[in-house]
Amino acid sequence: MPSRLPVPGFLARLLPPTPMSRRLATQSILFSSGEGTFLTVSAAFFLHVAGLTPAQVGLALTIGGVAEFLVAYPAGRLVDHVGPKRMWALTAFGQASSFAALPLISEFWQYAALTIFLGSMEAAGSAGRNAYVLDILSPEERVRTQAYMYSSLNVGFTLGAGLGAIALVFPGEGPLRWVPVFTAAMLACNAYWITRLPRASHDVRVAERAAPVVHTGPGPLRNRGWMVVSFFTGTMWTNQVLLHTVIPLWLIDATDAPKWVLAWLFATNTVLCIFLPPYTAHFVRDLRTALRCVWVSTAFFVGACVITMATHSTSGLLTIFLVWLGHVAVTGAELFISASSWSFQAELMEPTRRGEYQGVQDVFGALGSRWAPALFTFLALEWGNQGWLVIAGIIVAAALGLGPAVRSAERFAREHFEPVAETPQEVLADAGVDAGQDVGIVQAATPPPPPAVS
Repeated sequence: MPSRLPVPGFLARLLPPTPMSRRLATQSILFSSGEGTFLTVSAAFFLHVAGLTPAQVGLALTIGGVAEFLVAYPAGRLVDHVGPKRMWALTAFGQASSFAALPLISEFWQYAALTIFLGSMEAAGSAGRNAYVLDILSPEERVRTQAYMYSSLNVGFTLGAGLGAIALVFPGEGPLRWVPVFTAAMLACNAYWITRLPRASHDVRVAERAAPVVHTGPGPLRNRGWMVVSFFTGTMWTNQVLLHTVIPLWLIDATDAPKWVLAWLFATNTVLCIFLPPYTAHFVRDLRTALRCVWVSTAFFVGACVITMATHSTSGLLTIFLVWLGHVAVTGAELFISASSWSFQAELMEPTRRGEYQGVQDVFGALGSRWAPALFTFLALEWGNQGWLVIAGIIVAAALGLGPAVRSAERFAREHFEPVAETPQEVLADAGVDAGQDVGIVQAATPPPPPAVS
C-alpha cells in the first residue's frame, strides 16, 4: 500500500506523506478543533455564564501563565522518567477534565485554581508531545512532519472557530454553557487517540528498565548554547505579538483603516498557515539551512515593521493594502522561524533528555518573549516610526545571537550527548504497525551527528 495518497501536484504536498505523519496530523486536528471552539466563545462564557469580571479573567490567566512557567522545567524532567507518550496522554486527559469542570465555576478562586491546574497540564503535555514526536520520527522526517502538524492545528482552530460562532449566534446562555463540555469531549477523544499511538524508543526504554537512567554527562542547564538558542528563538517568536496585538492596535489607533479589516487579516494568516508550512519546511535540511531560514524570517519581520510603519501617513485603500501586506510579512516570519525552531529541537536536544531539554526551552523561551506585548505596544503606539525601527532592531539582534548560540549548542552535543538507539518512523510504516500496538523495534545503528555549522 503506497504511503502517499495518489493526489497530483500542489494538493499532494498538502497531505501528510506517511502513516505516522497522518496519525499525528489527525491528533492535531482533534486537539485544536476542541480548544478552538472554546477559545472563540471564552470571553462570552466567562463574563455571562461564569459571572467573572474582565479583571478577574485577566488575573486568573496571568496566574495560570506563572504556574506554567514554574512547572515547565520539573515537568520536562518528569517526562524523561515517565515516558513522553504516557505523560502526553495523561496530561491530555487532565486538560479534558479541566474543561469539563468549567460549567461548575462560579467563583474567582475556582477559576484561578483551574488555570493553575490547566497551566501545569499544558507545560507537561507540551514537553511530552514534543519529545514523543522527535522520538517516533526519523531525523529526515521530523521537520516536515511537524510542518504538517502545524498546518493541521490551523485547520482545527478554523473548524473550532466556526463551531464556536454557531454557539454565539443562538440567544441566551444555554449554548454557551455547553461549549466547554463539547471541548472536553473533543479533548478526551484526543487523549484516547494519543494512547493508540505506538510507543517510541524512549517509551520502550522507560518500560523495560528496572531503575531510572543515570546520566553521567551535563544536563541542559549546563548547556549555555541551548539556553541562549531557546531565549533568542523565543524573541524571534514575538512575531505573534505583532500579529495578534500590535498591528491590530496600530490599525485602530494610528490608521484610518476600518475595523473590519482585522477579520480579513486574521483570515489571511490562518489560510497561509494551513497551506504553506509544508513548503517552507522544505527549505530546512540541517542546522545550516535552519540558520538561513532564521534570516529569511528576520527579513520578513523587518519588512512587516517598515510596511506597517508607513501606514501612519497613508489613507484609504492604500492603508488597507499596506496593513494587509504587513500582516502577510509577519506570517512569513512565523512560517520560517517555525521551520528553523523544529530543526533546532531535532538536532540540539539530547535524545535521552528531550523532556528536560523541552522544559529548559520553555523557560528560556518565555524569558525571551513574555516582555514583548508591553514593550512592543509601547514602542509602536508611543514612539511611532522610531518605535517600529527599535522593534525591528530587536529581532535583528536576536538573529545575530542565534548563529553563535547554535554553534555552541552543536559543539556541546558532539562532546556530551550519549549515543542512543532511535525508533525510525519508516520502520513502523514498513512493518505495518497498528497505531494501538506497542513498538519494541529499535534502530541498530545510531544516526550520525549533525554536520558542523560554519
